[in-house]
Amino acid sequence: MPYRTPDQLVSFLLERQLVDDDDKLLALRDQLDSGASTSELLDELERSNLLTGYQLERIRKGETDVLVLGGCRLLYRNASGSFARVFRASKVDTGEMIGVKVLRDRWAKDPDMVRLFHREGEIGQRLKHRHIVPVYGAHVDGPTHYITMEFVEGGNLRDFLRIRGRLQPLEALRYLLDMAQALEYALGLGVTHRDLKMTNVLMGSDGAARLIDFGLAADDHLLTRLGTSDLQQAVEYTTLERGCGSPPNDPRSDLFFLGVILYELLTGVSPYPRTRDREERKRFSRYRDVRPVTSVEPTLPTPAAEIVERLLRITPSERFQSPTELITQIRSALAVLGEPDAPDAGHNDATTVLCVEERRRQQDLLREYLTKHGYRVLLVSDVERALNRLKLQSPDCVLLMAESIGDRAVDDFRRALSLGRDRFQVVVMILGEEQSHLRDKVQNDNPLGRVLVQPVKLRDLRTAIADAIEVRARYTEPPA
Repeated sequence: MPYRTPDQLVSFLLERQLVDDDDKLLALRDQLDSGASTSELLDELERSNLLTGYQLERIRKGETDVLVLGGCRLLYRNASGSFARVFRASKVDTGEMIGVKVLRDRWAKDPDMVRLFHREGEIGQRLKHRHIVPVYGAHVDGPTHYITMEFVEGGNLRDFLRIRGRLQPLEALRYLLDMAQALEYALGLGVTHRDLKMTNVLMGSDGAARLIDFGLAADDHLLTRLGTSDLQQAVEYTTLERGCGSPPNDPRSDLFFLGVILYELLTGVSPYPRTRDREERKRFSRYRDVRPVTSVEPTLPTPAAEIVERLLRITPSERFQSPTELITQIRSALAVLGEPDAPDAGHNDATTVLCVEERRRQQDLLREYLTKHGYRVLLVSDVERALNRLKLQSPDCVLLMAESIGDRAVDDFRRALSLGRDRFQVVVMILGEEQSHLRDKVQNDNPLGRVLVQPVKLRDLRTAIADAIEVRARYTEPPA
């Protein structure tokens, strides 16, 4: 211990502002016998709750460099991984609780890992959503790199489930909805998670689930390197994507691992054995040969079982294609299972646009642009699936990208208007330049239908949707 006398220790504690009651600290020192040791003072500080067990351990070992970072006292270690440790801390000036994530020393001299860590902080600052833990910033204090964030009181989902064993379907689906909404929002900003697991879901005191650690979000260079690193979740994502032939950083990979979480919430067991063995995590069969959830929990309601089964399909095109599509299914399942206030598309203030488009780049453009302008976007690659959905539920607008559909798009346009006639369905179709001759075949006399021909600016598309929605409002307004 570097502090040979109680006075030296007191001076250190006062200088570093490690104790929030200076008067009490000085009183404890004065109460000690003249020959008392530093260890005796530490014992008194522990009994008086002026220092935490973590702080005492570090002081006794002489490892005090990171007990205060950026004006925050580190109080307890909440979580520890191969990449970083997470602490509960308090602000020196206000006493406010805060979360502090500290990069491990072994990575602090690795430029790529430092860049990845700070990138996590930068991404976190961009994400402002009720189901994502707010990040305040990424910082450096000497050789120490750390991220500050809101402290969530309730602990992580792994700890929560350890106490509960397993959850009832309604409760599990509510938490799944929280997580899917967070992913939907992040994806609208071009961000995937890449590290979905139980310990990266925090349970707030308000009963809501909130995501943390978007640190592995889309960075092809780093993700390639992480394939040979100790960051095990990156190994799982990489193994899944290589095995099922999906592109790196596929948003549908997040949905697969969301299914892993839901499986365990509903059954109390993981869909595959947990292991720290790298080679085991790199076996594709681990993710391919998952035991059906109903064989583990035969009484599981069909709507919940179907969501799990589809999330865990090994072929990416058979999973939900976006968090938005998943959210719609969760809301339907909640309503079927008796959720009294299950929100559905009809209760969502945002205008919902169902886009039929199979090309990924065009999907991304539509999602980003329409989400940015306040629309809720559902993306479906198959037109038959979209039309079948219209028999069950009605988005505010159906957008048909005819270049993706082919010449049958004219018939599909008519079918969409017909299926949604009683619900005043808005349908917008965009024909490709080489399909311009099809416009004469539309013969559209429905004021809720719109046909545009490429080239079309996204602003013009938004105007067409807004105009048709405004016309619909005149049809649906109650009489004065």
